[in-house]
Amino acid sequence: MNASSRIPGFYKLDPESRFRRIVEASGLPAEQLLPLRQTDAGMAAIADRMIENAVGTIAIPLGIAANFLVNGADYLVPMATEEPSVVAAASNAALIARERGGFRTSGNAPVMIAQVQILDVADPHGARLRLLEAGDELIALANEQDPLLVKLGGGARAIEVRLVDSGDFRCVVLHLQVDVRDAMGANAVNTMAEALAPRIAAIARGRVLLRILSNKADLRLVRARAVFDAEKLGGPDVVDGIVNAYRFAAADPYRAATHNKGIMNGISAVVLATGNDTRAIEAGAHCHACRDGRYTSLSHFEKDADGHLVGTLELPLALGLIGGATKTHPTAQAAVKLLGVESAVQLAEITAAVGLAQNTAALRALATEGIQRGHMSLHARNVAAAAGAVEGEIGALVERLVADGHVRLDRAQQILAELRGEAEAPAD
Repeated sequence: MNASSRIPGFYKLDPESRFRRIVEASGLPAEQLLPLRQTDAGMAAIADRMIENAVGTIAIPLGIAANFLVNGADYLVPMATEEPSVVAAASNAALIARERGGFRTSGNAPVMIAQVQILDVADPHGARLRLLEAGDELIALANEQDPLLVKLGGGARAIEVRLVDSGDFRCVVLHLQVDVRDAMGANAVNTMAEALAPRIAAIARGRVLLRILSNKADLRLVRARAVFDAEKLGGPDVVDGIVNAYRFAAADPYRAATHNKGIMNGISAVVLATGNDTRAIEAGAHCHACRDGRYTSLSHFEKDADGHLVGTLELPLALGLIGGATKTHPTAQAAVKLLGVESAVQLAEITAAVGLAQNTAALRALATEGIQRGHMSLHARNVAAAAGAVEGEIGALVERLVADGHVRLDRAQQILAELRGEAEAPAD
């Protein structure tokens, strides 16, 4: 940076003006920063409404996973991801699952939790019971804040009160449980928590501090299961390999972190494609993975009586169809239309099925050829492009890179130079 990052009134500018100001502030040639502005005017205006200080957008590849049969219905699943092999792997596992009925899923009601923290309470146990005694009053007050949600069949359902201790720190925490219907629910539960705070403070005889939802959405669980045909997977040895790979993840948090990342490769791609909050979903999933005090696998794999692989997955998925980017981003809107889902629970169930498919495909690769072979074959195309290969050169360069076994930029540049030299050499 050659100039100060202090730009008074930056937020008041339009995206084009902001871009000109950051070019000035950076001291870089404008052409080096032009990719930040590579978006049409309509999308730039949408971006400016979605976040602060917007200058442009970044395009993430969006693919369509095929072959998904969920609860007897077929789905084409949009997935937004920058990682090679994810969409192909999910599609392949879904094809294997079709052999024995596809995926079966179920989900809880879309209940989110708002937390209200109360400090400086002289009698925490007494306060807890006073708050529980006032439960009907507090639920009614919460529902007054969102009559439309109540009309749609949602609204506050129950309260829970916990005492949280850590060393010399203690507080009383009230959980307000709210059925948010087809929304992710953050705005609804936060509004209710804010409204309840004064009354809660009076009943508890303390001071309310935080009033916000929890992304540990463990009342909003979604489950997916599938039977993967042993022969289609590659035989009994492959089934045993997958089960043993799962057992490793269940026992060892170092393996579980990457194992669960594989699940989230599929889930986060659907979450992003549909305009939902990837960070909230990731936080809730990884928190759920250590719900018993130890980080472990979110999924389970076992053999059934016929020797086929049974995969199951259960985790919280607080997804929405209304509000947020799902309703403001045109690509997210199109993705939801393609899926044809009618409720947030249905979207969550399909998303869980994708996570299970992705996990199964990754374990199958690990238990057979290793993860790198398929992954690097696809990654080689990115490396070839980065090396400067043009459309007519990419296929030959990728073939040489994969055969060489070293999918690296320096090797790609070397091979590309060789290919061009061969092409320019005069014929005998």
